[in-house]
Amino acid sequence: MFDVKAIRSDFPILDVKVNGKPLIYLDSGATAQKPQRVIECIDDMYRLHNANIHRGVHHLSAVATEMYEQARERVRAFINASSREEVIFTAGATASLNTVAYAWGERFLCEGDNIILSEMEHHSNIVPWQVVAERRGVEIRVLPFDDDGRLCVEKLSELLDAKSRIVAVTQASNTLGTRPDLEHIIRLAHANGTLVCVDGCQGIVHGGVDVQALDCDFYAFSAHKLYGPTGVGVLYGKRDILEQMPPFLCGGDMVDRVSFAKTTYAPLPLKFEAGTANFIDAVALGEAIEYLKALDLLSVEAYEAELTRYAEQQLQQIEGLRIYGTTANKCSIVSFNVEGIHHYDIGMILDKLGVAIRTGQHCAEPVMHHYGVSGMCRASIAMYNTAEDIDALVAGVKRAVRMLK
Repeated sequence: MFDVKAIRSDFPILDVKVNGKPLIYLDSGATAQKPQRVIECIDDMYRLHNANIHRGVHHLSAVATEMYEQARERVRAFINASSREEVIFTAGATASLNTVAYAWGERFLCEGDNIILSEMEHHSNIVPWQVVAERRGVEIRVLPFDDDGRLCVEKLSELLDAKSRIVAVTQASNTLGTRPDLEHIIRLAHANGTLVCVDGCQGIVHGGVDVQALDCDFYAFSAHKLYGPTGVGVLYGKRDILEQMPPFLCGGDMVDRVSFAKTTYAPLPLKFEAGTANFIDAVALGEAIEYLKALDLLSVEAYEAELTRYAEQQLQQIEGLRIYGTTANKCSIVSFNVEGIHHYDIGMILDKLGVAIRTGQHCAEPVMHHYGVSGMCRASIAMYNTAEDIDALVAGVKRAVRMLK
C-alpha cells in the first residue's frame, strides 16, 4: 500500500497555513516541494563542505569535488546514461535546451534545413529553436495535436525529409499531461537520419526515463520539479554528439589550455560547465534522487494516476467546466476552465481557501491558441497529495462558480 501519510511527513512545508487554512499544494508542475533530507543536505553543504570544486588541493575542495561528481553518478544511474561524461549539469532545463539549440545548432544547422517542434511544447523548447533558426536560415515545422490533446505522431512522416535535422518534443506536456509516443517518434526520426531532443521536465517526475532504452539524442530536465533545489538541471546527450559540439558558455573550468594564440577545451562533461558550478544544488539533486530511489516508484505513479482520475471525475461534474487534455495514460496534470469565468478569478478564490493552483498560459502559449483561450487553471498532482486535497480543490471551484456566475 502507498503510505501518503508517511510521504507527507517528509515535506515540512505541507504544515504551513495559508490565509489561516491548511495549505493544499497543487502546483508541483511549476515546482515540487522539497523533502527534509534535501533541505538538510543544502544546509550541511553550506555549513560543512562549502569550497569551490575542481580547482583546489585543500581538503574542503577535494571533498566538495567528490560529492559533486558523486551527484553526477547518481544522475547517470537514475536516467541510465551509458557514461558519466554524458551528464552535464546546467542551470536548469531551460539552460539545457538552450545549450542544445546553440551549441549543436550553430555547428550543424545550415540554410535550408528544418527543425520539427511539437505544438504542445513549453516555450523553452520552442523559442531557442526559433532564435537559432532565424540565425541559420532554417525552417520551423510544427507537429500538431488534436482537441483531445493527443500528439498526431502519424503526421510526423509528412514533415520529415532529407533536410530535417532535429525533432524537439516533450516527454509529458506541462499543460495537457499528454505523454507522446516517444518511441515511435524516435524510430521515425532516426530512420530519417534526424536527431531527437526531449524535454523531460514533467516526464522524469511521473514515470522516469531510461535514456538508453528510449534512444533519444538529448534529454533535459530540472532538479526543482524532481523534489530537488532550484537553479540546477541536467542535459544528457549521446557522447559522440557532445564530442562534436562546441561549448555554449566559456570561462573557467571548461578549458584545457588558454593562450592568446589558441584555447583548447576540457573533455566532457566539463566542456559544457563553464564557471563555478552550482555544486551545492547539484549535490542536493543527488540527494533528491536517493530519496526517490528509496520509494516504490511504480506505486507512486499508480497513486498519482488514481488521484488524477478522481480529480477529473469530480471536476467534470461542475457545469460549464472543460478539461483540456483527455488522453489515456496522461501524467498527473489537470488543466481546465469554467465557461464564463476568468481563470485568474478562480485561482484567486482558491488561494483564499488555501488551495494553490497555477493560472495563466503555463509557458505554452501555442496550446492556448489551439483552444482559443487566454489561459487555463492547472492543478498538478504529486505523490504528497491526497483525495482530501482534491475534494478541497473541487469545493473551491464550486464556490468560485457560485460567486462569479
